[in-house]
Amino acid sequence: MLKNLVIVESPAKAKTIEKFLGKDYKVMSSYGHIRDLRKKDISIKVDSDFQPVYEIPTDKKALVAELKKAAKEAETVWLASDEDREGEAIAWHLYEVLGLKPENTKRIVFHEITKNAILHAIEQPRDIDLHLVDAQQARRVLDRLVGFELSPVLWKKIKPALSAGRVQSVAVRLIVDRENEIQAFKSEPYYRVTALFNIPGGAQLRAELSKRLPDEESAREFLEACKKSVYTVTDISVKPLKKSPAPPFTTSTLQQEAGRKLGFTVSQTMMIAQKLYEAGHITYMRTDSLNLSQLAINSISNLITDELGEKYLKVRRYHTNAKGAQEAHEAIRPTYIDKETIDGSAQEKRLYRLIRLRTMASQMADAELEKTTIDITPSERPEHFTASGEVIKFDGFLKVYLEGNDDDDNGEDESGTLPPLKTGETLTAGNITATERFTLAPPRYTESSLVKKMEELGIGRPSTYAPTISTIQHREYIVKGEKPGEKRSFNVMTLADGKISSSHRSENVGAEKGKLIPTDTGIIVNEFLTQHFPDILDYDFTADMEQKFDRIAEGESDWNQEIARFYGLFHPEVEKANELRTEHKIGERILGTDPTSGEPVSVKIGRFGPIVQIGSTESKDKPRFASLRKDQSVFDIQLEDALKLFELPREVGEFEGKQVIAAVGRFGPYLRHDGKFVSIPKDLSPTSITIEEAEELIKAKREADSNKVIKIFDEDPEMQILNGRYGVYIAYKKSNYKIPKSVENPADLTIEQVRQLIEEQDNAPKRPARRASGRTKKS
Repeated sequence: MLKNLVIVESPAKAKTIEKFLGKDYKVMSSYGHIRDLRKKDISIKVDSDFQPVYEIPTDKKALVAELKKAAKEAETVWLASDEDREGEAIAWHLYEVLGLKPENTKRIVFHEITKNAILHAIEQPRDIDLHLVDAQQARRVLDRLVGFELSPVLWKKIKPALSAGRVQSVAVRLIVDRENEIQAFKSEPYYRVTALFNIPGGAQLRAELSKRLPDEESAREFLEACKKSVYTVTDISVKPLKKSPAPPFTTSTLQQEAGRKLGFTVSQTMMIAQKLYEAGHITYMRTDSLNLSQLAINSISNLITDELGEKYLKVRRYHTNAKGAQEAHEAIRPTYIDKETIDGSAQEKRLYRLIRLRTMASQMADAELEKTTIDITPSERPEHFTASGEVIKFDGFLKVYLEGNDDDDNGEDESGTLPPLKTGETLTAGNITATERFTLAPPRYTESSLVKKMEELGIGRPSTYAPTISTIQHREYIVKGEKPGEKRSFNVMTLADGKISSSHRSENVGAEKGKLIPTDTGIIVNEFLTQHFPDILDYDFTADMEQKFDRIAEGESDWNQEIARFYGLFHPEVEKANELRTEHKIGERILGTDPTSGEPVSVKIGRFGPIVQIGSTESKDKPRFASLRKDQSVFDIQLEDALKLFELPREVGEFEGKQVIAAVGRFGPYLRHDGKFVSIPKDLSPTSITIEEAEELIKAKREADSNKVIKIFDEDPEMQILNGRYGVYIAYKKSNYKIPKSVENPADLTIEQVRQLIEEQDNAPKRPARRASGRTKKS
């Protein structure tokens, strides 16, 4: 008979834990949840206290049978899922489904997968915390109610296949609200004045005027006054400054910093962190606690003292201020701080290093700086120039770590020493330059800054940020877009050698990469929901629901009553929205009349995205449709541009005896020639491209394709050796095969050798289908 069965959530975690336990323990994985709400209907008994209806998914039935068999054979079953609400619910579902008994079932939890932590957990088992389970069920039931009742309203009023979610819709609203701010923003010009002052001994000091000047006239007037000014050092202040380190990572700060410093997406960060946790390298990665255990603080203190010296150590204890902080975990830290690097992928090593250095820095001394500010005043004006410099007297925590920043830094670098000067000293000015600048619109959100904003507002919890941001992009309410920017001219006036010269320069402004931009669909859905479901989209209401979940988790509130209270407000609003009668689809806009047919031309969100429609259901002929290009929007497209979309596909001309057709597809404008497709670049239009331009594009594509093909085989035309994005590979019958690194020149491979490589890879043992190693959390 099996003595001990330990059930964890993921196979990677099972593998790590198995190393620490002896032969008396068998460790199995549940692969996340083994039971969830039934998919085919709402699966909530609204009239029976909102009881959920659960089912075991088909793909989990064989696994459940294995777990049941093992549980029956075991003397003791240890439920070792994570210590958060989702983990507690997994333990409860296992208990229920496997038919476990209280006398031989024990619940254990740990914050890190180390031998000491596992053995300590086994010494201190507890019961399943049903309050945590209730909080998880409340979130799951509430989100199902919102999604199941709200989504059909969107299908009816806007377009089929849309979806709404309690947290995801609020995240979309944040991005749409920011976009509206940007569109409403009017950039105002101003002048920024800088001067180079000559210092005795040949040095120069750069200083900036302490105020902005509103227009060209003011700037010119100021420079005129500077022609006859004497410049005096009117004030020198030297102030000591201290900078303190940032606290160790929580889930949200790790997501933010990994985005800023490593360029990781939020979901990528969580996936890599999960691997680090399951391999035993870091503590649990879903936490809003800043706490470090005394044992961890001692280890970090010893490391800092040994490697850097006593003066670099300052023990700090941080406390969590996040709204409704729910988890009793530690902050995210390495399990063994003295481990400089780990075995793993390059991404895992980079994230581990970030976590390690941040953890070390949190227990280090303040950085001590000295900031010097020098004011220089022209005799003919009341304003003054200011020069600033910072000198690091003691680097402290900066020796290992400096926190990143989401905000664009348009200021000047204030590092370095300033030349020695005295108050009352007179300086001569070199060039004084007044440069036209423009006020900046609020920045679009990145994934990192969106997480920060959601945390500030109390929307969502550590487990929900990543899936929420992934969901709104997957649903195409939001895209992570690039803005190419626009040319803008600006004026520069320079006072040099007593003369003022003026010149116009240009710059590219507004270019953005990796920012979250709402799609037309996202904007229209948001407008509809904010108008008809203001509570659901209200930031405070959403944060208040999170606090209600927290109270349920603490046993201070009944989950059924909270859901009943919410549903009593929500359901009547759904019924009211369903009864809403509108002449057109929500978001539809009439552009005018088609001059050829006399039919109305409108733009709206269609089944596959934004479309233009000529005609209506009342027309004698069927309506005609054309998709908008990616660079067009339902909000600003005009009749002329809309009608041009119906000119496509268009015959451009003939090349090599075959027709060249220009059209627009899902991925933008393209040419079709001889069964092949060629993208049309942004600087050319499918409605006006000439046959000469088309020929150049076709030839360029052929050349690029020829460089891609390394070798073809006459004996088997389906077999090719190609040069792809990730290196050279074999393509055969719509499958790709790796070429080993030991093959120095793939072009020399014979057909027999290629067939052997294909056969070896086809016959290699298949990896099991990857199942979620954590849990899918819905928001």
